[in-house]
Amino acid sequence: MSDIIQLLPDHVANQIAAGEVVQRPASIVKELLENAIDAEATKVELIVRDAGKNLVQVVDNGLGMSETDARMAFERHATSKIRSTEDIFKIASKGFRGEALASIAAVAQVELRTKKKGAISGTTIYIEGGALQFQEPVQTAEGSSFSVKNLFYNLPARRKFLKNNNIEFRHIIDEFQRVALAHPDVEFDLYHDDEVVFRLRKGAQMQRIVEIFGRKLQPLLIPIKEEMDWVSFHGYVAKPEGAKKARGEQFFFVNNRFFKSPYLSKAVQDAFEGLLLPGHIPSFFLFLEIDPEKIDINIHPQKTEVKFEDEPLIYALVRSTIKKSLGIYNVAPSLDFERDPQMDSFFQKSSGSAMNGRQNQISVDRDFNPFREEKTTPAELINLQEIYGQNLQAQPSKINLFEDEDFEEDLMRLPNGYWIFNKGEKTLMLDPGRMHRIIIIERDKDKKSNSESRALLFSLEYHMNEIEKNKYRSIKKFLPGLGYQMTLAQGNVLRIEAIPEGMKETQVIKFLENLFEILDYRTEDEFLKFYRYQWTKMNAKSRFDFIYKYEMEELIKDYTALDFPAYTPNGKKCYIELPLDELKNKF
Repeated sequence: MSDIIQLLPDHVANQIAAGEVVQRPASIVKELLENAIDAEATKVELIVRDAGKNLVQVVDNGLGMSETDARMAFERHATSKIRSTEDIFKIASKGFRGEALASIAAVAQVELRTKKKGAISGTTIYIEGGALQFQEPVQTAEGSSFSVKNLFYNLPARRKFLKNNNIEFRHIIDEFQRVALAHPDVEFDLYHDDEVVFRLRKGAQMQRIVEIFGRKLQPLLIPIKEEMDWVSFHGYVAKPEGAKKARGEQFFFVNNRFFKSPYLSKAVQDAFEGLLLPGHIPSFFLFLEIDPEKIDINIHPQKTEVKFEDEPLIYALVRSTIKKSLGIYNVAPSLDFERDPQMDSFFQKSSGSAMNGRQNQISVDRDFNPFREEKTTPAELINLQEIYGQNLQAQPSKINLFEDEDFEEDLMRLPNGYWIFNKGEKTLMLDPGRMHRIIIIERDKDKKSNSESRALLFSLEYHMNEIEKNKYRSIKKFLPGLGYQMTLAQGNVLRIEAIPEGMKETQVIKFLENLFEILDYRTEDEFLKFYRYQWTKMNAKSRFDFIYKYEMEELIKDYTALDFPAYTPNGKKCYIELPLDELKNKF
């Protein structure tokens, strides 16, 4: 019997490796940006076309490469970062495996132009599908320019699995932000289809955060700092009012390398215990500096996971440092045994004026629900087809409480906003907020849009970050039909001249923030469903708004006309029946 085990050809091995390293255009962005940082660049340009499917180009002013190094860079496991086994355990650079460029060249058309500092001329090299086409001298600027064209051109099955441009470009922005946040001392530019997306200048860490995420975040940021013999911990967390339901502005870095850690994210969440609404996630930008020998970053192909030598200590450090900073800035209660209690009011007033001239606010969950099911995320809400277009008359578990037109209702309001309603032998606990939301949905379900517009006497301004600006561009064609008149002015300022009839001016900014929070609307229908959901949520009263008995009586009458549905369209209970027989046994 002949032997069957053989070595794979290099081009096949590279394509297999590419499956781990190159998953989408953003994977190329990550590798090339990190290479530029490792080359000691002080200025980096990222140029993208067609969301990276047709071009990803990174130009840097770094050290550049010699003719031999330029060729060797595309060989598998060729690296300048590791010389011995010991080097693996003290890696301080971004890339080190020596597989990225070989993997990228195996599934794209790659051109490199590079010149070392002080050299007379540089070199250009062109590789297609892993095969060298040519290499020759060239006049070029000092540094390197990598151009990756037509990703997966030789693997059409892989190319067709790429998502639409909005999704792919969002992933590119994610990778760009991670590198840019870690290196505020480096200039970064990002161009997409010849439009400037980011122009980031050198500056302090706070300046870089604000440049990326917008100046409205700046007054919300609280500095974090702790220095110890074995670790340095610093960065910023946002006050509770900066928390969001969707993940987005949560960044961990170790030795200037971005990493993901649900374990340490839980430490941040625990530090905010009692300060956030349920389902909300604090925003943070946190940096750890630690001996490279005490971490292992070689455990994931994308190097986004890090294993610490002593994770419980890191957890305790993160939690306690953030909690201390929240106390210092009067966001959370803190004990100070040296403070004179009579001076508490003075400290509160002075800190309020120091923090933008107003007292710090702590968000409280006014919608606490003792029988609430699991929260629905914004992304899940998009896919709820039953938000609109489903007949509420068909809801299950209906209770006909009003067989007779003349009824004697017995209503009692509880301190938590719910109401007790007696009718015959049934006793219900009602959630008037959810009931009111259903009434609004039923009232507005036949309206195609909130198209009636109301001009504002004074225009409103919404300061967008670059991500929100790109989201605005993707949905702006729908907004005039919904009653908005907006223009994009200089400095990423969205100037709002008219709003839909029925919307209050005080609601506009928060409403737009909710629309921009969704990462991507795949279709117009998805956008309109989520828009209508937000519109209904904005107009619906909470259960705390129903204070007077006559208001609840009117609500119950309107709700009865809908046949008293038991659930909201996304499956939340509108009332529960109290088990009176079981309650009797309590006595």
